[in-house]
Amino acid sequence: MLFKSLIFFAALAPSALGCPEHENSKRSHLQGRQNPTVPGGNTTQNDWAYEASFNWGRINQSYRLCQTGTQQSPIALSLSNGLSLNHVPKFAYGGSIAGNFYNWGYGPAFTVTHDGDWTSHPSLSYDNKTVYLKGWHIHAPADHSVGGDRSKAELHLVHVDASGHEAAVLAIRLDPGNSNSAFFEQLPPMIGFDEMGVEEPMVIDFTAALESVLYFNEFWTYAGSLTSPPCHEGIRWFVARQTLFTGVGQMQDILGASTYSARAEQEVWQHRINE
Repeated sequence: MLFKSLIFFAALAPSALGCPEHENSKRSHLQGRQNPTVPGGNTTQNDWAYEASFNWGRINQSYRLCQTGTQQSPIALSLSNGLSLNHVPKFAYGGSIAGNFYNWGYGPAFTVTHDGDWTSHPSLSYDNKTVYLKGWHIHAPADHSVGGDRSKAELHLVHVDASGHEAAVLAIRLDPGNSNSAFFEQLPPMIGFDEMGVEEPMVIDFTAALESVLYFNEFWTYAGSLTSPPCHEGIRWFVARQTLFTGVGQMQDILGASTYSARAEQEVWQHRINE
């Protein structure tokens, strides 16, 4: 199916959400989306904004780590860093993956169907550790720059440990090319929007996305954090060297569906790039 109706996401205001927690995995039909970060689904206005991410640690004590952390994300990357020979990821994603497609308040997102057992999810392994796919979402523009260049968008595949705590993120930079991306062609038109958006159950095959970046055969990795408050650290980041190219129309739809959601790049400190 064509990826053409995402542009209607632009009507949805990012009034209540930070980086998505992907807590909408058990929905099985189209319905209005509730805010997963607020008990009962009631909405609230954020006290922070991506446009002022330099000040997050000063506006709320709960966000102190955003200001004082030693491994904050994102960071600038370059081929001068070299590429990683360590922490090489091995994928066990299988075929089509069921879940819910929706707007996370800042752009397109997808949450994997969850039955209570994280270890039943598609997984990847590195360093004798296995983590499980929770979902993906898009930031626009990209969080990470490479060689001083920031792509138009960035796809984050969020993985958790067996207890459901965020543990690793795979980052794939997105830019427009000359032909459509088979991965994004799977996404359906979005219809029946209400003020907070809707969720649409579907299955997605991740093969095209992973093939486009050679299954992270070349990548940068570092010890980092979440890129929105409260900026928890202890996240293993993998950033693919290759870019996933979309069609021009697909990128226009992504950007039309998105609201600015890139955190200011952080100074490198104890990130141990490629170590």
